[in-house]
Amino acid sequence: MYRFLLTPRWWAINVFVALAIPFCLYMGSWQLGRFEDRVEGHRDNQQQVEAARIAEAVPLAQLLPPTTETVGEAAVVTGTYDAEHELLVPGRTLDGEPGFYVLTPLEPSDGSRAVPVVRGWLPGAPDAAAVPPAPEGETGVEGILQAAESPRAVSAPTGLPSGQIGVIGAASLINLLPYEVENAWLTVREAEEPMAAVPPVAPSGTGLDIKAFQNLGYTAEWFVFAAFTAFMWFRLFRREVETIRDAELGIHPDGPPPAAGDTRPAADEPDAPTGPADAGSATGGDATGGEATGGDATGGDAEPGSASPGNTAAERQDADGTDAAGADVPSPKEGTAPPAARTADSPEPARS
Repeated sequence: MYRFLLTPRWWAINVFVALAIPFCLYMGSWQLGRFEDRVEGHRDNQQQVEAARIAEAVPLAQLLPPTTETVGEAAVVTGTYDAEHELLVPGRTLDGEPGFYVLTPLEPSDGSRAVPVVRGWLPGAPDAAAVPPAPEGETGVEGILQAAESPRAVSAPTGLPSGQIGVIGAASLINLLPYEVENAWLTVREAEEPMAAVPPVAPSGTGLDIKAFQNLGYTAEWFVFAAFTAFMWFRLFRREVETIRDAELGIHPDGPPPAAGDTRPAADEPDAPTGPADAGSATGGDATGGEATGGDATGGDAEPGSASPGNTAAERQDADGTDAAGADVPSPKEGTAPPAARTADSPEPARS
């Protein structure tokens, strides 16, 4: 019964299913692994940020350029603040309260690229008069290394006035500073009063962001594709088996099955009498010599006392005095008596 599996059509179906299901399972497992990596990375980054608050700082040069492993590490750099090019970063919240960052470039003593340093956060609208002055002369700064921001991640405002910037990164600072800067920044561990230290954040793309949940959604899709492929193969297989069984039983899907209780006669069988006309012909006599209850037109037997009107010679006379053949019949008024009707006592004439 299952020899149809060896046909070219089913060979193609089986090969497709044999390749599609493992592929879907592999892709689903890969997407699930990506989601698990992001969850684990998010956990590690949170632990790293907490540890960086008390960890011993290392020279900043050892952590550059920033990577997912070095972002969040404690760093130290010695240099001089450039207070003339200090910038304010509006639209930043801390503990649910709106405010702004205070960003002051630091020029390292070794002559390397300048480092943007966020000295703290202040509540309210950006106001340069409310910002405490930066330390003068050469100073050592300890902070947490942060990656350059993305405009989409921080919903940076546009059309800002002079002295303000929406995104912290080399791409935004290059047109505002007369020197090159690192594509990273530091947030100080301890801020001067009345500013508050800005807590470090994990680098984008390593936490439980929208991309992580996209990976989880893709995982479900690939597993659903694998299950759907197996279901469709089983459905085609079952329908093929049912078709073969129906053919063995003489049931063809192209023609409608006979209705239950259908007793119509075959084309070569004579139809049974169903109307009054057929019944009248049976009681009026047989034209071929069979027995009839009303008399036989060719001399068949007739039942006594049951002569049918229209079969006797007297009753076949026309009203104008002629018989059925058109010959004149003498009228009783002319002296000829009409033939007497046969009664039950009359003897039956002998058959010739």
